[in-house]
Amino acid sequence: MADWGPVVIAVVLFVLLTPGLLFQIPAKGRVVEFGNMQTSGVSILIHTIIYFGLITIFLIAIGVHIYTG
Repeated sequence: MADWGPVVIAVVLFVLLTPGLLFQIPAKGRVVEFGNMQTSGVSILIHTIIYFGLITIFLIAIGVHIYTG
């Protein structure tokens, strides 16, 4: 049996937290902008920290597992 939980969680969070795709923190003129498709170095850093925090919570604290086969 393969454990697909970490793979699925990582891919979903990566797509949802891509800076500029759904939202961007911090934005160019505001704190948050939605769907602007632009990014900056600070925004990449903030989204990386959010990604690391959420993936740590889902995989280590909660322990999400999806078994197949």
